[in-house]
Amino acid sequence: MYARTASARAAALLGAAALLLSGTAAQTATAAGPHDEPTVIAHRGASAYAPENTLAAVDLADRMGFAWVENDVHRTKDGELVVVHDDSLARTTNVEQVFPGRSPWKVKDFTAAEIAALDAGSWFGPQFTGARVPTLKQYVNRVEHNRQKLLLEIKKPEIYPGIEKDTLRVLREEGWLNRHHVKHKLVIQSFGADSVETVHEQRPDVRTGFLGTPPVADLPKYAEFTDQINPTHTSLTADYVAAVHKLKGAHGKRLQVNTWTVNTAAAAARVDGFGVDGIITNNPDIVRDAVGR
Repeated sequence: MYARTASARAAALLGAAALLLSGTAAQTATAAGPHDEPTVIAHRGASAYAPENTLAAVDLADRMGFAWVENDVHRTKDGELVVVHDDSLARTTNVEQVFPGRSPWKVKDFTAAEIAALDAGSWFGPQFTGARVPTLKQYVNRVEHNRQKLLLEIKKPEIYPGIEKDTLRVLREEGWLNRHHVKHKLVIQSFGADSVETVHEQRPDVRTGFLGTPPVADLPKYAEFTDQINPTHTSLTADYVAAVHKLKGAHGKRLQVNTWTVNTAAAAARVDGFGVDGIITNNPDIVRDAVGR
């Protein structure tokens, strides 16, 4: 809804408390042997401190020193790709006030121009009044301006047939499918295995990630078309991470694990102890302090 949620209000306050726990949590984490410090990925930007998936959240992550940001992509009624998490606009914009008769306010039922007129910042705090839902083009251009890297999630591919092709088209038009970006700055992920496989088929050079925790016995099938297995942190064990790491992904390199959404120092230290490759978080500063070597 348009009013800022209690969880959003509490995020910054919880961050300070979790930071105090980082030293103890790091000492009690399960040891997985020596490994590189995991990459910290700002989930929907620095979304504990700025409205998620907005350019403000991207810029804040940049000012905080984080190279990787994660975002979510949906498609509008007229075919524009926009960056927003939910398939409804109700939670993070003022769409109910602007278009009161169009419940349930699905992204797919609004044009890009209608969505561009919405306020996507006030729900989080008055200082963000006027923030907009960015198009994917606007978003990748801001990430490029900041010299950041992008973990792009295709949301609900089952309700947007062909969204993989559309996403790749925008990325290509904005220069994100050249060799440098593909090799160093871009990963495309989804909860839809078919969607991840489609991206791999259409652009075999692009790194991909599957969001979920497939059974260990099924991992070899996923490794044929993806480079990352990205599970929720509550589902992870050291044995599961080790099983993923035993396999090579679609590009012949060790299959990686990026886990989500890790927002406390204790949880960060725990998954770091499992040997994960990346940690996706609303609180990138807390995680960085918890896992820094």
